[in-house]
Amino acid sequence: MRGVVRAAGIVFLVVGVGLLGWVGWQYFGTGVVSNQQMDEAQGVLREQWRTPSATATPATGKPLFLIRIPKFGDDWEKPIVEGVDADDLARGIGHYPQTQLPGQPGNFALAGHRVTHGSPFRKLLDLRKGDQVVIETAEAVYTYELDSSPRDLTVPPTDTWVLDPVPGKSQTPTRSIITLTTCQDLFHSPDRSVTFGQLIKVTKK
Repeated sequence: MRGVVRAAGIVFLVVGVGLLGWVGWQYFGTGVVSNQQMDEAQGVLREQWRTPSATATPATGKPLFLIRIPKFGDDWEKPIVEGVDADDLARGIGHYPQTQLPGQPGNFALAGHRVTHGSPFRKLLDLRKGDQVVIETAEAVYTYELDSSPRDLTVPPTDTWVLDPVPGKSQTPTRSIITLTTCQDLFHSPDRSVTFGQLIKVTKK
């Protein structure tokens, strides 16, 4: 009997250590790796923009643009990569491929993690109506102004209307908007917090 109890104790200990290791990797290890990848992506983008051959439509997972949110601090800047699957979001903030590009009529929609993988959108729910989001491309800098706080709208993943060219409406877009999405809870949740913004300024480079 003692042998059985001892064996069970060892099993629980091993499982516990493994679980702690997994949690540590998810919440800390992925952040170290992702932050390094995001820093490298920023440098890659700026180098590409110096050459005439720079492309605005790289392959999935590759850096595309830069995003700055002044409310998060003067030094807050993250790369935007093409795609929103797990691998893409581990490299930066993801652009939903079916949505428009910055400055185009329609919806330029982005997704980012609140926890793990560098947590680029950790403070997204702190944003309020009137806060600005700045997108830099090879050709221009686009400034958007938010219409609301992400706290004001939570949707299930099946509510894809938030990605429509004119969210929630079947009409041809005439303005450029931005949509930001992230997990509603700090712990795993399928629901998404969403905010929209309007393009208010374009500065050519």
